[in-house]
Amino acid sequence: MTHKNIKATVNGEVYERTIPVCMTLAEFLREELGLTGTKIGCNEGECGACTVILSGKAINSCLVLAMEADGAEVLTIEGLSQGENLHPLQQAFLEAGAVQCGFCTPGMILTAKALLEENPNPTESEVRKGIEGNICRCTGYNRIIDAIMTESKRALGNSEK
Repeated sequence: MTHKNIKATVNGEVYERTIPVCMTLAEFLREELGLTGTKIGCNEGECGACTVILSGKAINSCLVLAMEADGAEVLTIEGLSQGENLHPLQQAFLEAGAVQCGFCTPGMILTAKALLEENPNPTESEVRKGIEGNICRCTGYNRIIDAIMTESKRALGNSEK
């Protein structure tokens, strides 16, 4: 068997495709669906640029076969905003200046989203641990951490931690 039929819900929309069995989820999102916000960096699961949320869990989509998304829900950076309205994490990244070249940003934001869903009130140390699988070569991470901490505080209605 060289191809398989899959039916996956991506960003709330159902897609049915016949794909090669060896196609990764990252390739499926980019090549089959045109969702290029998912970046392919190292293609080895080391950089986090390809991070998406699969059935509620942040994963490296370069390490997952697309057929594993059959029957599952996938959230990419394109599905995070509501039309012209940015998701609060996206807004926090902009406000904190946590976006430079932008290559790591989609994966970083989705990793942060999964982290805050699991732990809505993380410490700075927990944020650092939570994003350690995502490499950013531009920002030095401080602004990224600030953005995540800011959104955590905002979501909880806290002004201090």
